[in-house]
Amino acid sequence: MALPNYASPLERVWHYVYLVLSGLIFVFLIAPILVVIPLSFNVEPYFTFTEKMLRFDPEGYSTRWYETLLTFGMQAPDAARDAAWWSDAWRNANWITAAKNSVIVGFFATIIAAVLGTVAALGLSRPEMPGRRAIMAILISPMIVPIIIVATGLFFFYSSIQISAWGVPYLGLILAHATLGIPFVIITVTATLVGFDHSLTRAAANLGADPVTIFRRVQMPLILPGVISGALFAFVTSFDEVVVVLFVGGLDEQTIPRQMWNGIREQISPAILAVATILVVVSILLLTTVELLRRRSERLRGITPH
Repeated sequence: MALPNYASPLERVWHYVYLVLSGLIFVFLIAPILVVIPLSFNVEPYFTFTEKMLRFDPEGYSTRWYETLLTFGMQAPDAARDAAWWSDAWRNANWITAAKNSVIVGFFATIIAAVLGTVAALGLSRPEMPGRRAIMAILISPMIVPIIIVATGLFFFYSSIQISAWGVPYLGLILAHATLGIPFVIITVTATLVGFDHSLTRAAANLGADPVTIFRRVQMPLILPGVISGALFAFVTSFDEVVVVLFVGGLDEQTIPRQMWNGIREQISPAILAVATILVVVSILLLTTVELLRRRSERLRGITPH
């Protein structure tokens, strides 16, 4: 934002100091990402920049580690790249299997978190709701409590009810990740409901609409951007979570973060940097979507963004 013409010299100094501090903080936060991305194209199996990379020599760069994501764990990685090769990669490649598990767990956990979080936000937004503050504190506690404590509690709870013996694949992980994602949905939907015009629901009721119709035709279209934003945050939380997976996940429930953890512990490979780069790109796309939905929600509620 530009300074006004009537700004004093002290205000001008503070303005430029503020810009410099903000830039330094931004560089501090973004520096690890800026380092990881080029290192994922290193032709050598190192986590440092080689002389060829520093000279921008094309021979110092390669996509070999991205190809490793497809071939690691395959039965015949050197075969011709035909339909049988891609079928082998889909069934046996470790990173592809981990990606499939992450998507499955994240999808169902997001659905559960979006439904339960939206219902909770609608209830907490009503002024006649008793104990709203206490209930809100309890529902968003998974976001505040250290994840190791949540994971330990889930581990003992699942052990007591023998959830692994129920025969439902990924059930423990899905419920655990939904628990972590619900606070994000509650916060985003609650923020959307702050500017909601309740006279619309009263008008719909006066015209004879039942509560279900009011929610489906009036409330839901207006709060949908907030619901989708919360669901995206829940999906990102599930997709990046590793501590809960280590505690409650089975041996065959390898997700991408768990596969990265195993790779760091057992065999350090720059393929981990390739996965990290892909996750950064996915996160940027999801956050961009969240920002677009936020702006759309403001337009629907008649709020002019500044």
